[in-house]
Amino acid sequence: MINGALVVLLGGAAFGIYQAFTPAANTAQAQSRTTPVRLATVTQTVSAAGTVASNYTGAANFATSGKVTSIGVKVGDVVSAGQQLATIDATQADKQLQVAKANLGVAEDNLTAGENAPATTSTSTGQGQGQSQSQSQASSQDTVASLQAKVDQAQLDVDTAQAAVDATVLTAPGAGTVTAVNGTVGQQTGSGSSGSGQSSSGAQSGSSGGQQSGAASSSSSSSSSSSSGFIDITDMSNLVVDTSIAEIDVSKVKAGQKATVTFNATPDQPVQASVAEVDLTPTTSGSVVSYGARLTLTNPPAGLRPGQSASVVVTVAEADNVLSVPAAAVTTAGSTSVVTVVQNGQDVTRQVELGVRGESTVEIKSGLSEGDSVVLTAASPTATTGAGGQRGGTGGFGGTGGFGGTGGTGGFGGTGGTGGARGRG
Repeated sequence: MINGALVVLLGGAAFGIYQAFTPAANTAQAQSRTTPVRLATVTQTVSAAGTVASNYTGAANFATSGKVTSIGVKVGDVVSAGQQLATIDATQADKQLQVAKANLGVAEDNLTAGENAPATTSTSTGQGQGQSQSQSQASSQDTVASLQAKVDQAQLDVDTAQAAVDATVLTAPGAGTVTAVNGTVGQQTGSGSSGSGQSSSGAQSGSSGGQQSGAASSSSSSSSSSSSGFIDITDMSNLVVDTSIAEIDVSKVKAGQKATVTFNATPDQPVQASVAEVDLTPTTSGSVVSYGARLTLTNPPAGLRPGQSASVVVTVAEADNVLSVPAAAVTTAGSTSVVTVVQNGQDVTRQVELGVRGESTVEIKSGLSEGDSVVLTAASPTATTGAGGQRGGTGGFGGTGGFGGTGGTGGFGGTGGTGGARGRG
């Protein structure tokens, strides 16, 4: 009896050691389910990231140098094109205009006197008298022409002086909302462009002693990382979404296509949009090539601001009321696509022609009929754990190209996903 008990114990110990060091059998079983071919709407989309922008951004800069004497607007004010925004000291410009106008008056008086002066006559007679009269008339004409030239020059001086006076007043280059005021009363501002339709470089420094009046000014009442003028104006009522389309998808995206825009600030409120334009020339960053596109918003939400981030989904193809199956049911190799159909209780492979390919469903143009049962196969999550301690992964329903296998086994039809790291054995 003792010997028998020892034999049993030794046998149990040996079995335990065997189980500990012997690979466990993979008991994963292939599971399959079927789904009918249905009539549905299949949509193909292209996704991208986007940024809110305005159709118009103006940068207003003084066209002459001087000391800022007034700023008549603040951030948030709505202005119209041509409206006065700020002024600089116009004392010197006004004096130059007065001098120029006085000089013009003198030149005009001299011209009038020259034109009314009687021609000089000579006491000579005969041929000599005729020649003298001709010379006198020529001299009079030369005098009038000279006086007229002085009047013309004086008028040009007046025009130049008037332009200098006008340049002391900064006006809005376009309609919109003031988004930045990059200066204060009393500072010295430099000369630059009076205004532009797009943001450009900051205000330039003017004459000696002038300070830069751009966004870098520490005394500015409002600053912005994208500021480019003494005063920046943005049309907040005409906002769009700028995005970049990958080169692999750009041939599918066209003006007029519908899109859905989801702003990161309000992810639960998608907004309908449409593609307004797609760039013909690419933008390259490193080895990534993309094409810019602009979307117009159908009904922009309140509080939307330029610079906010968004996700863009453009509908590039759509088929209504067509035969469709899950994308996971289709296996594609090259230009050939097949599905597995249950026919008379048997699994039969059938070649199909695809139409619109969505993310979850695909259109079947030929090869199937409504009501046919197509097979979706996946692996059962029953892989056991070996002595190594790592559990084998379970393959799931793959996309086009086959299904993932179990425990690292390749899927049906080609490139199925690897299930995971297998346990020992």
